[in-house]
Amino acid sequence: MSQDKLWGGRFTQPTDTFVEEFTASIDFDKRLYHQDIRGSVAHARMLGRQGIIPQEDVDKIVHGLVGILQQIEAGQFDFSISLEDIHMNIEARLSQKIGEAGKRLHTGRSRNDQVALDIRLYLRDEIVEVVAYLEMLIDSLLEQAEKNIEVVMPGFTHLQSAQPILFSHHMLAYVEMFKRDKARMEDCFKRVNVLPLGAGALAGTTFPIDREYVAEQLDFPTVTRNSLDSVSDRDFAIEFISASSILMMHLSRMSEELIIWSTSAFRFVDLSDGFCTGSSIMPQKKNPDVPELVRGKTGRVYGNLMALLTVMKALPLAYNKDMQEDKEPLFDTIDTVKGSLKIFADMIREMRVNVASMGRAAGQGFSTATDVADYLVRKGLPFRDAHEAVGKSVAYCVENEMELEELSLAEWQLFSPHFSDDIFAAITVQASVNARNVIGGTARSRVEDEIRRCREGK
Repeated sequence: MSQDKLWGGRFTQPTDTFVEEFTASIDFDKRLYHQDIRGSVAHARMLGRQGIIPQEDVDKIVHGLVGILQQIEAGQFDFSISLEDIHMNIEARLSQKIGEAGKRLHTGRSRNDQVALDIRLYLRDEIVEVVAYLEMLIDSLLEQAEKNIEVVMPGFTHLQSAQPILFSHHMLAYVEMFKRDKARMEDCFKRVNVLPLGAGALAGTTFPIDREYVAEQLDFPTVTRNSLDSVSDRDFAIEFISASSILMMHLSRMSEELIIWSTSAFRFVDLSDGFCTGSSIMPQKKNPDVPELVRGKTGRVYGNLMALLTVMKALPLAYNKDMQEDKEPLFDTIDTVKGSLKIFADMIREMRVNVASMGRAAGQGFSTATDVADYLVRKGLPFRDAHEAVGKSVAYCVENEMELEELSLAEWQLFSPHFSDDIFAAITVQASVNARNVIGGTARSRVEDEIRRCREGK
């Protein structure tokens, strides 16, 4: 049986030992210790400022909490399952250290608004880090785009060769995705950055607290406006995991391409040895473990989103014990996203591009066929007629095991009299790339403009 609880006045029997273990959250919520202590210091100072507790007690509380923080960070704090969570562990230790004054700390608040505060403080800090890692990844992609501005590669649809593009253009596609991920995180931050403390258990408090003063101490620009909502929703955490799921989807898509590009069939890129592993039996193997693992970890973030949505989907207002299940999926998502972004940024920075392999592939698979159709349109042929003529020329090449650039002028004219000597210059991969000189296109000048815009933060 367990020791006496801080809330045990109502109970005549101690909690069953297994129930303590089953319901305790200290094993995972102890990572909130810094936020819990920071919130308690702000709360205590407000209580003293409002004359709710004596200033002498405030001073003891703050000094005691600072000491507990130092103990935790020095690894000298023994967490107890019987005290359930980080909040009760810290409060119990505080009362042991400073006596009666420690018992006054919880005046005017509940664990319900306390935990809501801790999670918001914690997630706010973590979003700042996620955004910083996204910026690192974007910088790595821009470095690759700048270094390889002349490299041409095949662009694909349906994983079939479609049109030649600049490798830099391909990198900038991911830059755009990760910029949107960054914007989603920054927007989510606004809804996380609201103070819930003061909501009490569900209805507010009878004490004359000053919520705005607490918000000021904790750098919250505003406070929540409904006590029930303050303690009973975790939509801000769900929003973060949702944004994280989209972010991981982008990482997973790029992982898939890096895995394909690293194969002996493609040989488009070489990943640094530091991000790969070998085989226990095949000495020639170099396996792209990092992108494979990031691709796999995407699934656990999706699972975390579904887990938390399911926890919350049918809960009546206000707080329910089900909501203790919010922390593990949130913490796991934070750890997974931060780890994936950090390792991806480093891997991309060290990745080597195989220029020759990309260049050879860029001209294969009739990748300039659309340019031939555009050529005929500029000669006056309607696009649909041009499309048919080029389709026939491709079929001819397939039958004769040729590429388009191997056709003679006489063979071109089998399909349309509009072909002349200038067709040969029109169907080089470089001509194809630079012909797409529109905003967002793959022409070198446009890609350079976009790199510049990204560097300027636009």
